[in-house]
Amino acid sequence: MNVELLTQAREILDRAERVAVFSGAGLSAESGISTFRGQEPDALWSRFDPMQLASVEGFAADPQTVIDWYNWRRSKLAEAQPNAAHQALAGLPELIHLTQNVDDLLERAGVPESNVLHLHGSIIKDRCHATCGIEEEISLTKPAALRQCKACGAYMRPAVVWFGEILPQAIWSQAQAVCMDIDCLLVIGTSSTVYPAVGLVELATRDNAQIIVVNTQISEASLCVDIELIGRAGEILPKLLDGMSSESKGSE
Repeated sequence: MNVELLTQAREILDRAERVAVFSGAGLSAESGISTFRGQEPDALWSRFDPMQLASVEGFAADPQTVIDWYNWRRSKLAEAQPNAAHQALAGLPELIHLTQNVDDLLERAGVPESNVLHLHGSIIKDRCHATCGIEEEISLTKPAALRQCKACGAYMRPAVVWFGEILPQAIWSQAQAVCMDIDCLLVIGTSSTVYPAVGLVELATRDNAQIIVVNTQISEASLCVDIELIGRAGEILPKLLDGMSSESKGSE
């Protein structure tokens, strides 16, 4: 860990009046949550392509297999615990979190649910696959059945954004508003090189926010980044955020 860069990043955070956090899969990876970038580590699911299972086409072709896969993912999430990075962020409860993660580890660590915008939805909910808007909370420990919506008869599906789907406009608009009203965006565990995610970083920089990235790899979007801290979030964030107060740093 580069101590000089860590000090510079802390100085940026101390000066900033409004800070938001933008997180991706790297934040939860240390809790054992798969990033699905490589082959599925579980032997049962290794022959399936996650990009196919997490898609409208995959659900239309074999809804039961998709539901079974999500039940397995939920069981893994039930076993997982918030890691040191989640805990460090929970120590600053005023901060607004924009996360690509569909897990609930931030909330379980103590971040207020009202301060977390799940851009890609939540794996602990099911919703109607049609347009009636019905949502249901799902137990992480009890497998959900393939079932029909009580309102319209369409299948219920995980309330997440699948590959090829558009992010919910209401959530996206909220995320944009946050990025237009901050002095610093703390980007954790995401390369931020793919739209629409990279658009949030660009939007923040256009409004003169400084960008701090915490990731295991150097960002390809280096032109937008002020400080890059390369390493595991669970090692960096406790040091970076130690003793910091979140008062007056949450965006309005």
